[in-house]
Order: sequence, then C-alpha cells, then structure tokens
Amino acid sequence: METVKFTQMKDGDREDYAFLTEHEIEYAAGTAHRLLAAMVDLDKSLSGYKVTRLGHSLQAATRAWNAGADTDWVVSALLHDIGDIYAPYNHDEYAAAIIRPFVREQCAWVVEKHGDFQLLYYGEHVGANPNKREAFRDNPYFEDCAEFCERWDQSSFDPDYSALPLTFFAPLVEEVFSRKSYDPAVTRAGVRVPLSDQRTAAIRSGK
Repeated sequence: METVKFTQMKDGDREDYAFLTEHEIEYAAGTAHRLLAAMVDLDKSLSGYKVTRLGHSLQAATRAWNAGADTDWVVSALLHDIGDIYAPYNHDEYAAAIIRPFVREQCAWVVEKHGDFQLLYYGEHVGANPNKREAFRDNPYFEDCAEFCERWDQSSFDPDYSALPLTFFAPLVEEVFSRKSYDPAVTRAGVRVPLSDQRTAAIRSGK
C-alpha cells in the first residue's frame, strides 16, 4: 500500500487510517531536524538589529543555559522567535504552538505571551501600549514571563556577546521533540520551575 484508497476522508477505512498513522509517526520523528533547519533561516528574516534573528535566539538560549535553566527553558528560549519567519504578526503564538505539546505549560505560556511583555521596552516609541502585559497580571506565570523578557529576550541583541552555536543546542531540541506529545508528566500544568539554578549554572561554568 503506497497511498490510501480514498479521495474523501469520509470514505477511508481502518486500513487507510492505520497506514496514515504510521506515516505521521515517522514524519513527526523528524520535527527536531526540521526546526533546527528553520533556525538557520532566521538569518534571512527581519533585519535592522545589530545581530541576526538567529544570533538573537542563540544569545537568549545561551543566557538561559548559563543561568542553569532546565532543558524546557533553554529550548523555549532558543525557539521563542522562530515564528518570525512565517508569522511576523503573531510570531509568539506561532512559536508557542510548536513547543506546547512537548514542554511545560509554564514555558509554552511564556513564549506565547512574550510579545506583549516585550512592549514594556519599546511600546511607547511605536504607538503601542507598553503596559499591555498588565492584562495578565493575575496569571501564575506572569513573573516568569517578565523575567524571561528582562534577562533573556530584550538583552540579547549584543554583537559582542559570546553565544553558543546551534549545534550545541541540537541535542536538547532533539530530546524535547522526542517526547510523547501532550504527556501530562511533561506539560505539568500549574508547575513553576525557576528560570535560574545557581548550582547547575556553577556546574556548567566549571566552577
């Protein structure tokens, strides 16, 4: 069987959908590889900053790594702007949709809302509300998003910052996207994990 038998989904049978499920599982297994390739394309996206969008993403992920952040946080920092390529007007929602099945709810929410939180730094200069984030003040992840933006996002446009290469983060991306999607043990609704861990940071720095 090389293709399904039907031309309308309502005409498919158990054999057709078992066949498609096998193909979908095989294709999904390559998600990490496709995302890493897409990260390279960030160098072709929005320009005008002192660093490329890939450079910005690598800086953010490196800051997360150096802070001792866990894998979910590091991968979220790396991929938080991947939507710039295909969804420039809702890049945050786009990126969150990609990572949501495979990371903690906390991280997916922060990535989804970081665009609104970033307005704090430039909203007044472009006619937008710099306090738009206040609409989420009562959310349990509010402070996490504020810290994410302050420490890893808005600060990562420095051409002199020594960021780790994409190849360094590739195993972490592969680890995250090899997880079972929407596994409650992974998404961990309501759980908050600090963005920093001093002990882990010290180990990573060799101190």
